[in-house]
Amino acid sequence: MDYRETLKEKKRIVIKVGSSTITYPETGNINLDKLEKFVRILINLLNRGKEVVVVSSGSIPIGRKALGIDADNKSDATKKACAAVGQGRLMMIYEKLFSEYSTLTAQMLLTKESIMSEECCINARNAFEALIDHHVVPIVNENDAIAVSEELYGIFGDNDTMAAQVAELIEADLLILMSDIEGLYTDDPRHNPNARFIHTVRKIDTELEQMGKGAGTASGTGGMHTKIEAAKIATKAGCDMVIANGQSIYTINDVMAGKKIGTLFIAEKNAKSDINEYAPEKDIYRHHKKIK
Repeated sequence: MDYRETLKEKKRIVIKVGSSTITYPETGNINLDKLEKFVRILINLLNRGKEVVVVSSGSIPIGRKALGIDADNKSDATKKACAAVGQGRLMMIYEKLFSEYSTLTAQMLLTKESIMSEECCINARNAFEALIDHHVVPIVNENDAIAVSEELYGIFGDNDTMAAQVAELIEADLLILMSDIEGLYTDDPRHNPNARFIHTVRKIDTELEQMGKGAGTASGTGGMHTKIEAAKIATKAGCDMVIANGQSIYTINDVMAGKKIGTLFIAEKNAKSDINEYAPEKDIYRHHKKIK
C-alpha cells in the first residue's frame, strides 16, 4: 500500500505558511492573490469535514513595510514593533477573506513559555478545542512582541518548530510545512548536483540530520535544519509531516490527494519497525543499514 494514500483520510491538519509563501520577497507586501487562494483551499478542506489550524508567518516583514523600516535593522526592539504592527494587518486580511465564506477566524499568539507551562498548555489546548468545535479557524503565530529571551526560556525562533509544537498540543494527524523549498535532499542541491531528493522518511537519525543543510531565506528564519527538528517533534507525537514547496499554494491539494509531493515524514507510530534500510533508488530513507 502507498502510505501517501492515507493522507487523504487525515482529519486534523496543521498547515504552516512561511513569509516567503504569502509575501512578495521583493517588497514585503502581502501576496493577496496567493493568500486568497490559500483561504479557498482551507474552506474546501473544512467543507470536506477536516479540522484546520493555520500557523502563519509574515507579521515582521509586513510590519517592516508598514513602518518603513529597512530589513537591515535587526534590533530586537524593532522586530518586536514590526511584529506587533504586522500581526494586526495580517489578521485583518485573514478575517476579511474568511468572512467572504462565512467562516470565523481566531488569533492565537503563543510563546515558548506558554507551551512549557503545564497550566498554560492546558488552557491553550482547551482554547484550540473549543475553537475547532465551533468551526473557527485558529490563526497561530509567535507573540514576538513579548517573547522572552532564548537564554531564559528559549524562543521558538521559527514557525516550523512552533507548528510542530501546536500539532503535538492539539494531537493533529498531519502537519504540512509550506516553504520555499521542495523538501529534503541527501545534500545541498545548490552545491552538489548529485544530491538526491528524498520523498519519504521513516526514521530520523544523525545521518539524516546531517542532510538538513542550507540557510533560511531573507523573508523567513527557518532552514532545513529547523524543519527536521519540527519533524522530530511531530513524528514523535504521532503526527505525519510533509515539507512542500509553497510557490504554488495548490500543492496543499496535491498533498491531501496523496500525490508524491514534497518529503513525507511518517509518524513513529505508523512507521514499520521491521524496515531498516536506506533505499535511494526508491527515494525512501530508512534507518541504519544502507543498500549498496
